[in-house]
Amino acid sequence: MAEPWTVIAARYGTLETTLGEAYYRWEAYGEPDGPARLDYFFWVLQSPSETILVDTGFHPDAGARRGRTTLIEPAMAMERLGINPGTVKRILVTHLHYDHTGNLDETMTACPNAQLVCNWAMVERHTNCFDFPLQRCRWVMHGETLDIGDRTLHALRPPVFDSPTTRGLYDPTTRVYWAVDTFATPLPDPHMGVADLDHDFWTFGLALFALGAVSPWLSLVDVAKYNRFVDGVQNLDIQTIAACHTPVIEGPFIERAFARVRELPEMDPLQLPDQSVLDQIVAALSGVQA
Repeated sequence: MAEPWTVIAARYGTLETTLGEAYYRWEAYGEPDGPARLDYFFWVLQSPSETILVDTGFHPDAGARRGRTTLIEPAMAMERLGINPGTVKRILVTHLHYDHTGNLDETMTACPNAQLVCNWAMVERHTNCFDFPLQRCRWVMHGETLDIGDRTLHALRPPVFDSPTTRGLYDPTTRVYWAVDTFATPLPDPHMGVADLDHDFWTFGLALFALGAVSPWLSLVDVAKYNRFVDGVQNLDIQTIAACHTPVIEGPFIERAFARVRELPEMDPLQLPDQSVLDQIVAALSGVQA
């Protein structure tokens, strides 16, 4: 019988900026410029018998170098949430970005009984900056499963990804799929849902992120083979998609999101920032008119 689970999204960092600064050629969207905020979270999943930490956030020093503000260090946030680090059974790293693994060393030390759920690619690529305690690791590869007591999670790579370390996770009990970066899109307001977005704006944003920042190699794939892979994810009987840099996707928007993903390999390449844009940015930062 499935146990009750509590999911905590802990906001530990933020970036205060403007839409024009955050998104290339924002004016082309036909939307007014204005303030924008990018928040950073780590997650805690708790049941009566299990505590799982999902990602470890960025290190305060790394965040400061990128202009991000640390609101609270993850270890202190756990303390304020009343979570004893010694009770954490697993630390699940979703992928190797600085805002997901920045406190991995400190967190593994603070949680001495936790198993690190990762994979071979993470260890191979990250060993130069983190001494993986291999005896405490559990490698979960694409197509494999993870038993967490009252349910079994399925590790399934999403169709759009930017790192060989990426694994999506599907929970057949709740029918929730964690899609990592697949459906990333610009979001004018952090409180907006997919239904609040103009359809053309949303679909353009999906393509902008996918082809420009996440998976530019999609133009090289065999379309038929790619669509068969998309079938394997879409046919999971997904009720809810949760992911990075996107609102939660539910209802009819799931089919629309996958339809856009299927179009990506045959789309014309998008215009991306080049040296002339960099020159303008550098000039603006130095106070010189470009």
